[in-house]
Amino acid sequence: MTSVDTPAPATSGDHSPVKGWLAVLAVTLGIFSLMTSELLPVGLLTPVGSALNVSEGTAGLMVTVPGLVAAISAPLVTVATGRVDRRLVLVVLIGLVGAANLASAFADSFAVVLAARFLVGISVGGFWPIAGGIAMRLVPAKHVPRATAVIFGGVETASVLGVPTGTFIGDLSSWRTAFAVVGILGLVSLVCMVFLMPKVPAERTIAFADLSKVLKGNAGVRTGIAMTFLVITGHFLAYTFVRPILQDDSVGENMVGALLLAFGVAGICGNFIAGALIAKRLRQTVMGISVILTVAMAVLALADTSVPTAAAILILWGLGYGAVPVTFQTWILEAAPDATEAASSLYVSTFNLSIALGALFGGLAVDGISTTSVLWIGAALAVLTLFVVGSSRRGAAVAAE
Repeated sequence: MTSVDTPAPATSGDHSPVKGWLAVLAVTLGIFSLMTSELLPVGLLTPVGSALNVSEGTAGLMVTVPGLVAAISAPLVTVATGRVDRRLVLVVLIGLVGAANLASAFADSFAVVLAARFLVGISVGGFWPIAGGIAMRLVPAKHVPRATAVIFGGVETASVLGVPTGTFIGDLSSWRTAFAVVGILGLVSLVCMVFLMPKVPAERTIAFADLSKVLKGNAGVRTGIAMTFLVITGHFLAYTFVRPILQDDSVGENMVGALLLAFGVAGICGNFIAGALIAKRLRQTVMGISVILTVAMAVLALADTSVPTAAAILILWGLGYGAVPVTFQTWILEAAPDATEAASSLYVSTFNLSIALGALFGGLAVDGISTTSVLWIGAALAVLTLFVVGSSRRGAAVAAE
């Protein structure tokens, strides 16, 4: 296999701008449905665990399994499908996630749900790295930055709105209805991609050796991977169990969806704030994210929370986490401008592995220590990011001398 970094951009004559943007929107809907599928159980742990007779810690495996599988499948699918039409790959993967969510909706045992979550992990791991770079194959070159931002907006929106929306649906009807709705959304995405996307023949591929090369030879990428691991693991270690945390603080079950919606709206604001800052203050934005997440989790652990207090804390938390994907993805791309596909594959793998490990160790802490313990562990991991980023700056300064 030949090494690849970034596919050649489309020119204005390759596709009509209107058709290209429709294709971009189809991919955005697909990645939104995928990431919503991965994170959906966060707001539904308690009802799923109750219905299928498992503890909340065990129910957290619904987040662990797809995250772990996605971490492994991100580089595997990227390399294995390197010569296959990208539209076909995306269509198959989004169809798989649609079917998996419908299977979860009708599952009569937790084992069936976990099997379906395994398939979701394959889809997420394969879809995200391809979708992240496909804008340059769909729209004229001058529109590529904006189109890429729109596609990544699907990740952002799913991260900050998918969970509360799914929780609202689950509270209004049942957790099965929430899974079914997301499954149908995945199938709608499939239809949109079939009819709106042009064929996107594979042009270049990456080999496994390229992944190792960019990790070993690029200190900026290593720093980006380390801070992604710490922040995302810490966040999901605590956030996966935010529903039982809030309910233990006497927040009514009917208010959880509203509080998660507040988190989501704050997250969108955090995304735009970070987008305005990272061009000139990327390092400071990363450090600010670390401080905000640390403070939010620590205060939630300490405070005697009423609904207004919980809302204020979750808004702060949402502002911090909403800034993460765009900030960290930008760090990775700026660290490896000549190896974006390989670096992005490592980033996606680390991001999803961190989701899995956060949910896994959070479940162990909830069952073995206490529900509140996940907030302290998450805060500790978030604050470590300050030292990682600070060390990388000192290292760069030493190297420059």
